[in-house]
Amino acid sequence: MIIDIPDTNTREVTKRLVQLRESNGVITMGRVLTLVVCTLDSSEAEEAIDAANDASREHPCRVVVLARGDRSAPTRLDAQIRVGGDAGAAEVIVLRLQGELVNHENSVVIPFLLPDTPVVAWWPRGAPEFPSRDSVGRLANRRITDATFAPDPQATIKKRRDTYAPGDSDLAWSRITYWRALLVAALDVPPFENVQSASVSGLRDEPALDMLAGWLSRRLGCPVYRQTGELRVELRRKSVSIAIARPQTGVTATLTRTGDPVQRIALARRETRDCLAEELRRLDADEIYAESLDGIEGVTYDH
Repeated sequence: MIIDIPDTNTREVTKRLVQLRESNGVITMGRVLTLVVCTLDSSEAEEAIDAANDASREHPCRVVVLARGDRSAPTRLDAQIRVGGDAGAAEVIVLRLQGELVNHENSVVIPFLLPDTPVVAWWPRGAPEFPSRDSVGRLANRRITDATFAPDPQATIKKRRDTYAPGDSDLAWSRITYWRALLVAALDVPPFENVQSASVSGLRDEPALDMLAGWLSRRLGCPVYRQTGELRVELRRKSVSIAIARPQTGVTATLTRTGDPVQRIALARRETRDCLAEELRRLDADEIYAESLDGIEGVTYDH
């Protein structure tokens, strides 16, 4: 069910939510959090809603989408409520802001926050430089950004270290979860020698690889090199080298270890909805993410 409420205000939207709850049995009981999605335009809003709907099947929530329009236009609020099959396991409220309202997102969103539940803010694109200082970010227990879609992804993920506050995270971190698990498993076999050096290569504008290099730098305490080229991670021990490689757009990777047969592993690129669902599983500070951001400082870049 999709209900459009053009040229309205927050009070009228709240009234309509209450009416839906009373007349159709639409309830917010069982919602575990409020997910506030800060988007730049309507087309981006639809992509974000699709990802949030999928993530909501694991984390039932109220999704409040702030679709920012033209700041110079006349002040106006257009709302849309989506429930039932059009909202996954969520309750979606889309708020399209025009004019002066764009500068007061926090005032618009506060009436729709579920009481006594955590608040998560997500910027699919156009994240503020300091998420924790943003007007919406200050309302949130957890703040999720995505450096992948920034104008300069590599520079953006490096700046995350300087702007980090407990509760911050980036989907570039979630995109390497399976890579990290495979690398840990690959090292957990004899010979148990220290890793002497590591290299991470791939596209320059793939911040997930910078996060992976930073993580290796902090965890292994050895020289780590970030290179541009084929998608490949190599760990070098004294007597054994281990490498995981995958075509840039492929779904199957190869794991090679000195003296062993080549192994083929399913390792497709993770979709945004899967990364978002993973981030919503924890609402406390992600200390390993913060340490990996620090680790980027120790990475040697070879461009």
